[in-house]
Amino acid sequence: MTNLNSDIRICAFQNNIKMYQIADKLGIHYVTLNSKLRKKLSTEERRNIFNIIEELKEEK
Repeated sequence: MTNLNSDIRICAFQNNIKMYQIADKLGIHYVTLNSKLRKKLSTEERRNIFNIIEELKEEK
C-alpha cells in the first residue's frame, strides 16, 4: 500500500527539498504540512505544493 501524497514526498526528496522549506513557502509550520500530507489533498493544494517544489528547485 502506498502512502497518501507519497509522490509529493518523493518529488521533494529527489530534488533535495526539505519539508520545512515547502512549509515556509506555504506560510505554515512544517508539522502542519506533515499533518496535511497524511490526508487526501485537493487538486489545488497538490498543484500548489508541486509548484513550490519547482520554485525551490530553481532557486538552488
